Amino acid sequence: MDKELEAVEEQVKKEDKFRLVIVTGMSGGGKTQACRYMEDLGYFVVDNLPAVFIPKFVELCKHAGGHVGKVVLVVDTRSREFFDTFIHTLDDMDRDDVPYEMLFMDASDPVIIRRYKETRRRHPMAPSSRISDGIAKERERLALARAKATYIIDTSELKKVELRDKIHRLFGTNEGEQMSINVLSFGFKFGMPLDADLVLDVRFLPNPFYIESMRHKSGAVPEVAEYIAKWPVTQEFLKHLDGMLDFLVPQYVKEGKSQLVVAVGCTGGMHRSVFTAKHIYDRLAAKGYPVKVEHRDLMKNDVREHVREEC
Repeated sequence: MDKELEAVEEQVKKEDKFRLVIVTGMSGGGKTQACRYMEDLGYFVVDNLPAVFIPKFVELCKHAGGHVGKVVLVVDTRSREFFDTFIHTLDDMDRDDVPYEMLFMDASDPVIIRRYKETRRRHPMAPSSRISDGIAKERERLALARAKATYIIDTSELKKVELRDKIHRLFGTNEGEQMSINVLSFGFKFGMPLDADLVLDVRFLPNPFYIESMRHKSGAVPEVAEYIAKWPVTQEFLKHLDGMLDFLVPQYVKEGKSQLVVAVGCTGGMHRSVFTAKHIYDRLAAKGYPVKVEHRDLMKNDVREHVREEC
């Protein structure tokens, strides 16, 4: 009996964590961009779902063992005849106490017309006539949905960063939304990483490669790390590096960046870059940031001793 009670309580917890957001609104109102930001927040997005399938889809998500906790369903006039059932479906969900939120994306007629002109796409409600005719028809058809909306966002005057901030405030949960940091060591002779946000060139540091006993050991080995760290130039560099990171990382977090890639390069990606990347990783991890370290080119060298980091 206790096990049955625990199972029920666990199911209740999962249902409590389930969040359903239905996104609808004007074509050209910003639904696509809003959904991209919601995907960044960890939402599972299904675009152009016929309204009649919403209840079944919700049931599937709730019985998915907690794997799908945040869902966005985009329902709009592209579904054509299926859209006629939208309001009836919402009424049924209200009657059955199915929790959901509805986001209505809107924009002024001139802005929507301009956006369509720029993309050269046809309006779904007026494929062979003027865009303004399609807008008028769509506003009329969406009137009841707009009236039921939990949130309405008008993107006429919004910049992308402002829309992102609105979406984050409305639908962020602070779970799994911390900026992830990837620290990457590499060798310049193997090419620079294309996805780096910050690139540090540490080829000015003393090179253990020229010390026979250290040539085949990586920068993570204590003997090699101590050799690199003992020089005044290294100590001065790390002091400035720590100050830069202490300043920059919170700024990136504040700006809403979802991922930061810090690349550290030396000639071969074996000694100095590995040492510095590990230093950055240790410092950021100690400050509680979600950080990983990767030594991209280390094993392209003749490595005979390397300390593996837990990351």
